[in-house]
Amino acid sequence: MTDEVTVIIDQIQVRISTEMTILKAAQLIGQSIPTICYHDHCTPNAVCRTCVVEVNGSRVLVVSCVTQVREGMVIQTRSPRVERARRTIFEMLDSAVDLDGADEIIEVMNEYRSDRQRFPDAEKRAYPVLDDNPMYIRDYSKCVLCWRCVQVCADDAQYTYAINFANRGFETEISTYFNKPLPETTCVFCGQCVGVCPTDALLPKKEWLIEQGLPLEMAFSKRRRRS
Repeated sequence: MTDEVTVIIDQIQVRISTEMTILKAAQLIGQSIPTICYHDHCTPNAVCRTCVVEVNGSRVLVVSCVTQVREGMVIQTRSPRVERARRTIFEMLDSAVDLDGADEIIEVMNEYRSDRQRFPDAEKRAYPVLDDNPMYIRDYSKCVLCWRCVQVCADDAQYTYAINFANRGFETEISTYFNKPLPETTCVFCGQCVGVCPTDALLPKKEWLIEQGLPLEMAFSKRRRRS
């Protein structure tokens, strides 16, 4: 029998399994916590930090997607400190990445009253659109580095390991090994990476062509890059 503990989330007392994370516990009682890197079918990686909550007695905000509940926890999911942290995270992300196609993220940013002009002099990540196959487009200018695509390409789903992180710091990006075109990698074009992408960094080729006002026949062109 699974052990249970009693916790208080936003003044709601709940008896819950010790195997459950704060994020799942909050969702169970109808409390919404924003996430970007988290996905139900991926291993939680605690990269984006938008799911932080305040736990009484903790010096720092706690990442809810990987922190399991403990007996007596008193948790606040929308305290002023939490809201300020989330608002700043969204503002910093928006200053560095093109989020215009990330409708769900923008919706949450609006909910938290994020100022999209807070960092006007920040440098946005800029990459050419990669068009090296007939299946989908990679536009890493819109990539938030959530790691979802890497996870489903690896141990969480497909086990093909066609993509991974490359470089460090601000220059970190998702790439193939040795930056090879996708047809020259172990990619099987299953589309799972496209399915979990929270932005338009990965798009089906035909959808991208429609958005650009280009003929669908170009999906089978041999072009490799379009800037």
